Amino acid sequence: QVHLVESGGGLVQSGGSLTLSCAASPATLDTYAIGWFRQAPGKGREGVGCITNSNGIRYYLTSVEGRFTISKDNAKDTVYLQMNGLLPEDTAVYYCAADWTCIQSMLFWGQGTQVTVSS
Repeated sequence: QVHLVESGGGLVQSGGSLTLSCAASPATLDTYAIGWFRQAPGKGREGVGCITNSNGIRYYLTSVEGRFTISKDNAKDTVYLQMNGLLPEDTAVYYCAADWTCIQSMLFWGQGTQVTVSS
């Protein structure tokens, strides 16, 4: 069982930045890939990005590439989602998830953190 806790969400103006954190326990970043997902009101969940466990390859949703960056600190068992140039359409609940690889339906999920971008 992997326990994931997101933090760092909040309200920000368009063009602003936020950094989300995903703390994993037990120590898991060497074993599992970590994905970031989001779900806006009335919309389905979409994958924002993912970082693999073994070689740290990163994948991004096209609409966030160049604005969002995933990084990880294995010593802290934490994965970060740095979000710059935020737009109102980025407003959603953001979740991190873990699985053996980067897939849409990952095995373990956090509780989510709200990100609201005002215009």
